[in-house]
Amino acid sequence: MKPNRVYERFVSNWQGMTGLVCIALIGLVALAGYLITPDDSPHANEQHLELAAMKPGFKVTMLLVRRNSSISRKNLLHRLVNGTEPEYRFVPVKQIGFDRKYLVAVLYDQDENAAPLTETFLLPDILYPIRPDSACIEQGDSISWVAGNGVRMKASFSDLQKKVLSGNIKERKYLLGTDRFGRDLLSRIILGARMSFSVGFIAVSISLLLGLLLGSIAGYYRGWPDRLVLWLIQVIWSVPTLLMVIAITFVLGKGFWQVFVAVGLTMWVEVARVVRGQVLSLREKEYVMAAKAIGLSDFGILFRHILPNLAGPVIIISASNFASAILMEAGLSFLGLGVPPPVPSWGSMIKEHYGYILVHQAYLPMIPGIAIMILVLSFTLAGNALRDAFDTKTV
Repeated sequence: MKPNRVYERFVSNWQGMTGLVCIALIGLVALAGYLITPDDSPHANEQHLELAAMKPGFKVTMLLVRRNSSISRKNLLHRLVNGTEPEYRFVPVKQIGFDRKYLVAVLYDQDENAAPLTETFLLPDILYPIRPDSACIEQGDSISWVAGNGVRMKASFSDLQKKVLSGNIKERKYLLGTDRFGRDLLSRIILGARMSFSVGFIAVSISLLLGLLLGSIAGYYRGWPDRLVLWLIQVIWSVPTLLMVIAITFVLGKGFWQVFVAVGLTMWVEVARVVRGQVLSLREKEYVMAAKAIGLSDFGILFRHILPNLAGPVIIISASNFASAILMEAGLSFLGLGVPPPVPSWGSMIKEHYGYILVHQAYLPMIPGIAIMILVLSFTLAGNALRDAFDTKTV
């Protein structure tokens, strides 16, 4: 079928277009990642146990306390991939007050009836990185100290208090609330989307590489290569997919890349089966026989004349495998065999919070569950639309 005709039929399918738009939007969010997350620390792992399991829309006042360790500035690409080490420590507070060179903060506590806890901060320590061995010397209404770069600085109490009020007191809003460790749930959902897309792309790439190679060899040469590939397919199919993934994960070990490889190594059989059947049919076509007659090599026939005609079935099965890879990664993470914490994963978020369904906070496991459902459904709708678009028997 002509590409223009396939495109027209796909665009006319509103379900497929809806799925494609959802995939594109979630993909853009996942690609932006740390650039749009409220918490841009590595893995969005900024924890505030006093803010655990707060509801969506929760607001709190934060005191920003400068870290004394030096933070090197990274380029945009590094921040996009790995996040940014925070320059400040965020302290949730209810109210603050000043006592000359000190700031006294009443710390936030979910229990309104509990005795208030207070913490005292030195004003220069809030605003600047200070050398650990530096002594802050009070001189009348001013104070001097040695900064982290070795330069001695001096400022009045009133100036330091104004700087704290203007730049170090911020209100933070958690649009989706916080998880049980007090981490921003929205940030971890966004980074979890990146994980789902990553496992999908890498697993599908591995399955395509193995499936196209083995399927085309089996279908083109037939004979013992065909029997060997079919035997291998039957052996792998005889083991439940999730059980096979768990076994491979145990062999490769827990880790980021191990999960991708384990999922990809279990998905190639479906690609190989479809490619083998298509190659068996195409190898008997007149143009293939003509290519053989003029002395074109087997490699050239496969990659120039046969495999390009398999684009339709391969694209359809890739969309299906993408959805399956997302579900498998979520299942592995739920079982504790996925990516190790604190890497955000939708499956691990469900595992960490499924007990909250019983304590009237069901949104904690439901939000990542809905995210998985939307993404998998989008790939399913897009795959069905592609199948209909490439189907020459339908009008």
